[in-house]
Amino acid sequence: MVLPGPFHPRFDALPRTLPVFPLPGALLLPWGKLPLNIFEPRYLNMVDDALGAGRMIGMIQPLRAQQSPGEDRQPLCEVGCAGRISSFTESSDGRLLITLTGLIRFRITGEVPGQRGYRVISPQWGAFADDLAPPPALKLDRKRLLLSMSGFVQQRELPMNLRILEDLKDPDLITTLAMICPFDVQEKQAILEAETLQDRADLLQTLLDMAHYASGNEPQSRQ
Repeated sequence: MVLPGPFHPRFDALPRTLPVFPLPGALLLPWGKLPLNIFEPRYLNMVDDALGAGRMIGMIQPLRAQQSPGEDRQPLCEVGCAGRISSFTESSDGRLLITLTGLIRFRITGEVPGQRGYRVISPQWGAFADDLAPPPALKLDRKRLLLSMSGFVQQRELPMNLRILEDLKDPDLITTLAMICPFDVQEKQAILEAETLQDRADLLQTLLDMAHYASGNEPQSRQ
């Protein structure tokens, strides 16, 4: 687990407004890393502005997968996660390839006018201050979790090499699996809003077991 470095923000230095990238199915968690391919002009503007102002962007899911006819702006979920642009590369065709490192979750308290096409919100950070600290130790049955994940990958025919997960420490394993599993929007939001990392680990195991059971098989053995 990487400890807080020189670019890791202090709680009292968190911004009062935050640009957000609404993207269904994209889950960013504290201490996780999310690669993004940025090509829409408004989000190129957002990244450009963020690079000059703290490098923070909020990832959040829309409440619905599609915008309703006549709707000005799609409603957003109440809770998202702020990330820091920890790397970026310019492509020859005008795209930006960035990596967001998850910092801290937020709750939306309002939306403020944006200037360059992207949305900006007023975040409330207080309930999630612990996200900035290194993750605590977990009570985790790694063998059962990896067995469940193996069954999930086979069931969905996902192109994943699970061997690369075996050397991850427990907190990194939970964060990585939670972010890469193709759960639906509601399930991803539940993972994001889990109060503690232990709650997130327990929910992840439950979702994998449910997927296995729904396929007509018995849940993976604890042994």
